[in-house]
Amino acid sequence: MEATLKWFRIIGFLEGTSLLLLLIVAMPLKYMMDIPIFVTYIGAIHGGLFVLYVAWTGYTTLKVGWGLKWAFFALIASVIPFGYYIFDMRLQKTEYA
Repeated sequence: MEATLKWFRIIGFLEGTSLLLLLIVAMPLKYMMDIPIFVTYIGAIHGGLFVLYVAWTGYTTLKVGWGLKWAFFALIASVIPFGYYIFDMRLQKTEYA
């Protein structure tokens, strides 16, 4: 169980960070400086990490025994900027930590 949550936190951190890089670095470069290449690469990395995060959230839900409420909030957190970090702080305060 500990290894499952450890990997969930690692994947979540990478996914959350890639979302921020996409929104804060790549998108402004594309639309303000007409440099779209960063969106291409960071977007592809983020997309792969997002799919992995969603799959690992399902695995973690089954393995750890999360209720649907935790799984729902984990998925919602993945599409909100800084959402994963807030979710992770709340997760650390529970018995799952």
